[in-house]
Amino acid sequence: MRIASLNVGAARALEIDGRSVASGIVKRAVEGEVAVKPLGLAGDEQADLSVHGGLAKAVYAYPAEHYPFWQTVRAQARAAGWGEPLPPGFLGENLTLEGLLEKDVCVGDVLRFPGCELAVSEPRFPCFKFNAVMGFAQASKLMFANGWCGFYLSVKTPGTLRAGELFEVIHGPHEVGIVELFRSRAASRKQG
Repeated sequence: MRIASLNVGAARALEIDGRSVASGIVKRAVEGEVAVKPLGLAGDEQADLSVHGGLAKAVYAYPAEHYPFWQTVRAQARAAGWGEPLPPGFLGENLTLEGLLEKDVCVGDVLRFPGCELAVSEPRFPCFKFNAVMGFAQASKLMFANGWCGFYLSVKTPGTLRAGELFEVIHGPHEVGIVELFRSRAASRKQG
């Protein structure tokens, strides 16, 4: 398992449905060592701290393995920029990971990197900003349908990260899986 890409971005205004909305979803790959602090990566920002960021959601990880799917559905939807390859960080993630899928992690698992440790805290839930960045209105529905949500990480041991680093997973109690928690919360939102 490794970090395929390390991504950060500043909060900025996005034009969504004719209005300006602050968002930190746009991330770009960075080279070199990046500091990892309790509230996230140096150079990264979140605009809506009620939904993203904070101690429990300091870092967002997403599997690189899902990128071909998103490339294909964007092409089928003829979304803006649909023919272009999706760059790492396009889904708003800080860590584009290879070799670790949502179905393989539970809340409390620890990702041990050479320079820090991050603990799995919860799944990511998409919003209208995700649809806007993806370029089609069904993007969130597809994320819910597949359970390909990625997961948030809290910073257990601050330090540093670098793209290309290998990591290991130290499994916790395996009481609550990311996919199960994602689907449970998604179902309760539909009922509410």
